Amino acid sequence: METSPSPATACPPAWNVASRTSTRFREPPSQGLSARNLFASIGGEHYLRRWVKRSERFAAGRARRWERNLAPPPLAEFWNTRMSNTTPDAARETYQRLSQNIARILRGQAASTRKLLAALASGGHVLLEDFPGTGKTTLAKALARSIDARFKRIQFTPDLLPSDILGVSIFNPRDQVFRFHEGPVFTDILLADEINRASPRTQSALLEAMGESQVSVDGERRNLSPLFFVIATENPVEFRGTYPLPEAQMDRFAMQFTLGYVAAGEEVAILTQQQHNHPLDDLRPCATLAEVLALKQAVENVRVSDELKHYMVALVGATRRAPGVQLGASPRASIALMKAAQALALFDGMAFVTPEHVRELAVPVIAHRLVMEPQARFSGLTPQGVIEDGIRRIKVPA
Repeated sequence: METSPSPATACPPAWNVASRTSTRFREPPSQGLSARNLFASIGGEHYLRRWVKRSERFAAGRARRWERNLAPPPLAEFWNTRMSNTTPDAARETYQRLSQNIARILRGQAASTRKLLAALASGGHVLLEDFPGTGKTTLAKALARSIDARFKRIQFTPDLLPSDILGVSIFNPRDQVFRFHEGPVFTDILLADEINRASPRTQSALLEAMGESQVSVDGERRNLSPLFFVIATENPVEFRGTYPLPEAQMDRFAMQFTLGYVAAGEEVAILTQQQHNHPLDDLRPCATLAEVLALKQAVENVRVSDELKHYMVALVGATRRAPGVQLGASPRASIALMKAAQALALFDGMAFVTPEHVRELAVPVIAHRLVMEPQARFSGLTPQGVIEDGIRRIKVPA
């Protein structure tokens, strides 16, 4: 009986890969090159090491890009699970703790503190314009130290560059890649001290950050902190070596106001307070970053009637038709006025906005956005006067 060939002998020698491979590995070096020796003879180990290193760098870069662009923002779990459960009373308690903590440092500035916290809670930014020594920088530092959050300060000078604010990519010769080094804009609270001393090019570096809470560097978009709050200061007295802020930059600030000089009694209390050391050295945080974010979320839930929205639009629209005004306020002013009024209503323990809240904030929210004609400035007409005239003329909704 004829037996059938085995599978190993049935296949031609050229197709018996497993048999040929195993045979070659069993052959002594004198009969032929082994696979390992052949791999080494053509420099395969060198190319393999280069391929592995490049693969590791590619994977690391892809992980960094994913973490930067696709990973959830900080406190995302808090936003998704607990933010909706924040009560107005808890948010108002956060405001009171912040206000009282700042009042320990800055005496006689309750109104300024109220407006500063309204801008913070409404998601806007603040421009403080006042004389030297009135407490602009102290107010910014007191707010930053009252919140358990990141704080950075930029001292604006004429030689400051946009990369000094946003960050820069530096080549790493060890990894053969460019690594981005974040600038001071990547923080929660940013103090832009003497902002008008930098060139317009450097000032414009904050436009995207303030308007969209993101920056674009090297063709990549990088998100900023969900709290990102800018407090800018400038001195209205000195004009030598300064650059006026462009209209686009001024429009990014939700409010602009002054602190002014305090009363004599408050100034005596300040002397007593700082006789031995500065009170900022002993200031401790009284609110967490999560509580401040919850405060911002609670502000959005405050009701605004349609009649009051028409009233705010009428106030802003009146600046575009007022005599002596070259450039009126934009719709961004109406949005900022509504959100800031919502914050004041929450601070006062109310569930809805009243006309008094709108009138209280009309000047600090709208005035700095107006561009007056030269003849109007010489005749003594001011943006504050234009807005106050509109408040008197426009009928308050019932």
